Amino acid sequence: MRTKIFRIQGKFMMGKSFKSFTKELKAINEEDIQEKIYSEFGSKHGIKRSKISIEEIKEISEDEVLDPIIKALIEG
Repeated sequence: MRTKIFRIQGKFMMGKSFKSFTKELKAINEEDIQEKIYSEFGSKHGIKRSKISIEEIKEISEDEVLDPIIKALIEG
């Protein structure tokens, strides 16, 4: 299976307010992306899944990538 690049936008509860986020990740499908987002925010920030709101998951082309780590992965 071929991996695709996705841009994910959403919000998460930090303290008493919501903070916006935008991430770019590689995955096979949208379900994998959702799981990666929940896992990453949970492990790095201790945020429960119920405190994370994914608003948009959009597949993007390699030309649209802004994240330097993802760029390095696709160029390498």
